[in-house]
Amino acid sequence: MNQFSFQYPQAFLLLLLFYICAKWCPARSTAIYFPHLKVLLGGREVKSKIPAILKWIGITMLITALSSPVLTDEYKNTKKQGRDIMLIIDSSDSMRQRGFDPQDPYKNKFDVVKEVVNDFISRRKDDRIGLINFASIAFVASPLTFEKDFLHKIVDMQRLGIAGKRTAINDALLQGYRILSESDAKSKIAILLTDGMDNMSRISFDEIRKLISSGGIKLYTIGIGSYRDYDAGYLQALAKAGGGKFYSAENGAQLAKIYADIDKLETSKIKSKSIVKRDYLYIYPLFLAILSLLLFIYTRTAKGV
Repeated sequence: MNQFSFQYPQAFLLLLLFYICAKWCPARSTAIYFPHLKVLLGGREVKSKIPAILKWIGITMLITALSSPVLTDEYKNTKKQGRDIMLIIDSSDSMRQRGFDPQDPYKNKFDVVKEVVNDFISRRKDDRIGLINFASIAFVASPLTFEKDFLHKIVDMQRLGIAGKRTAINDALLQGYRILSESDAKSKIAILLTDGMDNMSRISFDEIRKLISSGGIKLYTIGIGSYRDYDAGYLQALAKAGGGKFYSAENGAQLAKIYADIDKLETSKIKSKSIVKRDYLYIYPLFLAILSLLLFIYTRTAKGV
């Protein structure tokens, strides 16, 4: 926002000095006195005010230039460093279970998960987010993208059964880590959500844990439903290897809170630097001052004063 000010406003005190001098110290010059000049002029004394006006304009503009008028424009250069986040969502047959949302007992787990995931995506303003859907197989539903509207549509298009009926957690993690490992982002996060136990993966637990431990990617794991549905120890071990945290959610409200907690933990880095631009405008009143004083001298000379 532009802001006008004077760098040396105290210079305007000189105007008072000039006024006092003009009032009490008038300029004296050698002149021939004609006692009957008024009679010769017909009783009228013609005196132009233009030289005086030009003189005071010149003095005022000169002092204004001396006070250094400045136009200041201050703005912030904000640099945001987002994260790359891969959402890995279970769509196996067990996600058809209803009653996960107390407000709507007819919704199945998968429908509730999609709503919560969409809300999480909306919260992340400066991050790239991708989506992996897994059951018997794992496939990339969306690559990492900043396009949130596109990602919402992809989430809404996900259906139960399109990846099979069983659960391949390790294979899904392998897919997610493969994509994140190719990313240039300094901060990378994977969020795994499941309500089952791995019974379909081709990669072993030891192999995936080794990959997670050396990948430089933080892993959060979420088990939904009752503890009988999923292996809490298994998910805890994965989260520990990935330097993240394990969560459990028995209903949709708890799941929404978990994603909100992760959103707070993984805030984007924002660096802000103020930049001030100053335009010095003294040249404009200085030009007017010189012009006015030159005209003042001209009018005085022309009238022979």
